[in-house]
Amino acid sequence: MFDPTAFENMKVVMEGGFYDRDLGGEIRIVDRNDIINSAKMCRTYDITFTDHAKEMAGIYCIFTMEAGLDNLAAELLPQRKTEMLAGCRISVNFKVKHQRDHKKFEEIREVLEQIWGSGRHIEQTVKYSPENRQSLAETETSISFNRLVQEEQIDDLNEMINYMTASLDALRKIQF
Repeated sequence: MFDPTAFENMKVVMEGGFYDRDLGGEIRIVDRNDIINSAKMCRTYDITFTDHAKEMAGIYCIFTMEAGLDNLAAELLPQRKTEMLAGCRISVNFKVKHQRDHKKFEEIREVLEQIWGSGRHIEQTVKYSPENRQSLAETETSISFNRLVQEEQIDDLNEMINYMTASLDALRKIQF
């Protein structure tokens, strides 16, 4: 038997937290990916969810956790004294479909900054069809943490789910 990696342990905790909330009716999971890239020796896990409110059509949260070869090697080969590389990179993305209105981009950013704090790196990407002036825009707002999350912070990771659901609630209150 082998010891599971930090990535595996964190993935199991997060997955359990998401599915507990799905079973409890708080959120609705709509997609999940668990990818092992054997060419680059890296892992990616992501889960996409929304809440159960009917008004939430078009508003999603995507939690992503990644670990590369350097992270795995640091964990499995501790004699290299690279323990600080043992962990995962985490990002949280929110996708919102809405009318093309510059004020909406600002409102989305402000809501997420209030919840996640100004110390987080928040970046927005907007997609829309320039040919169709009536088309909706899709804003993807990415929150990254600019550091590795390590297994010792597993309780903090589970607490992040509360921030994600609070963000969905706050985004739903914006008039799209």
